[in-house]
Amino acid sequence: MPQFWILKTDADSYTFDQLERERRTVWDGVSNALALKHIRSMAQGDGALIYHSGEERAIVGLARVASAPYPDPKRDDPKLAVVEIEVERRLPRPVSLASVKSEPAFADLALVRMPRLSVIPVPEAHWKRLLELGGVQ
Repeated sequence: MPQFWILKTDADSYTFDQLERERRTVWDGVSNALALKHIRSMAQGDGALIYHSGEERAIVGLARVASAPYPDPKRDDPKLAVVEIEVERRLPRPVSLASVKSEPAFADLALVRMPRLSVIPVPEAHWKRLLELGGVQ
């Protein structure tokens, strides 16, 4: 059964526009222990929402995990894992952090509780609601 994730990126370093152009990328640069644990829990076919941190602070696009996790080939540390992701589509409406925080149902979502975490598991009910807020039927 697929799992669902929010992947955060600083729009200064990698944007959803870039993912749309490239179609597929290695999701790397994660060093936080809990975020790495989440990456190692991912499976091919899992859903991912792409969140722009920084100025924008919004979920902007939809992607799919396209590989099993594997050691980061750019770093000499087997604990550092990466996955490949493929673009699906841009959300018709970005979902701002403010709108997520305004819904009581999201109070326990790690995006609200642990704002610095870069890889966030999303329960299926929250996933469906986030897609709804983003204009995806």
